[in-house]
Amino acid sequence: MKDLFEKCYSFKRDQEVESGFYPYFKAISTLDGPHVTVNGRDMIMVGSNNYLGLTTHPKVKEAAMKALERHGTSCSGSRFLNGTLEMHEQLETSLAKFIGKQSSQVFTTGFLTNQGAIAPLLSRTDTVIIDRLVHASILEGVRLSFGKVRRFRHNDVESLRKNLEVSADSDGVLVIVDGVYSMEGDIAPLPAIVAVCKEYGARIMVDDAHGLGVLGENGRGTLEHFNLIDDVDLVMGTFSKSLASLGGFIAGDSAVINYIRHNSRALIFSASMPPSAVAAVNAALEVIQTEPEIREQLWRNTDFLMRRIVELGFDTGPTETPIVPMIVGDDARACIFWRLLFDEGLFTNCVVSPGVPPGQQRIRMCLMATHSLEDLEKVAEICGRVGRHIGLIS
Repeated sequence: MKDLFEKCYSFKRDQEVESGFYPYFKAISTLDGPHVTVNGRDMIMVGSNNYLGLTTHPKVKEAAMKALERHGTSCSGSRFLNGTLEMHEQLETSLAKFIGKQSSQVFTTGFLTNQGAIAPLLSRTDTVIIDRLVHASILEGVRLSFGKVRRFRHNDVESLRKNLEVSADSDGVLVIVDGVYSMEGDIAPLPAIVAVCKEYGARIMVDDAHGLGVLGENGRGTLEHFNLIDDVDLVMGTFSKSLASLGGFIAGDSAVINYIRHNSRALIFSASMPPSAVAAVNAALEVIQTEPEIREQLWRNTDFLMRRIVELGFDTGPTETPIVPMIVGDDARACIFWRLLFDEGLFTNCVVSPGVPPGQQRIRMCLMATHSLEDLEKVAEICGRVGRHIGLIS
């Protein structure tokens, strides 16, 4: 019998990157919004999904601290049993109202939300059709279901149509897309996707983790951006990005959410969100609705840095959002680029295959509303200087 752990002992991927160029699991000693401290050095954080910078907003911090003082650190149980507080239900009501749906269900993490919402909806006679670039948590939810899985080319509506045509014999069909794709920064063509789904009678779910708080006149996300709130069946979102906390939710018709609530193992067998995290989300949701100038500042920052990065000659792909990729196209070169940026004081994300397709390896940056113009000027200057040094730009 082969040793089960042989794969572990022979795993060397983290060592295959040249010594000193390994870009992952970097410990941060202090975290202060757009700046962090690593190994005693101040760095500009351009690798965080904290788009609105609300993790350091006084109202959000105060709400979390008050909840901690009142309720302690944990509910010590699942939502199904002893882990439901009144504040959980209040948050679910507020989220449903904000998103424009009848009901919502909160999960402990965003990853668990997709796992827990998708799997119970699909039986052996159903089909799920997903964009090829959907988030890994969607892939896991699909894998745990019993439905037949089909994939269509990224943002290609005709490819989706062909998959819908060959799924006509299924009892039910669910189409799942991201609202904003986390590596590309592009937005799903929802109007066309919704139209073709309606034509074939398919239900549609949108993972709006990176759209919520960022897109739409009121920050309600991709559905508001396209005025399609009533046309999408299920909306998923996370709290670890614009909502400055930890967790996730699924929103839709009350009957559907109730079914998920009573059939989702990821919900029933996971401890509930801690009170401080729930309170932080509630406060962040209020800030998003009462302080629109924060979102406006995020877009000013995005426009400024994107213009500078494109002028420098970097390939940023199809991005339309505060996600700013710089495509390198090679694993080793991406790691080298990351390390040189790191040495110059920029905390970025290095994304190599299989995180992105071969040839699409990149440095991924994300903008915050709380980045100063001085921060962004420095980011652009460093990216340009290092990019020229390694021959990525001229």
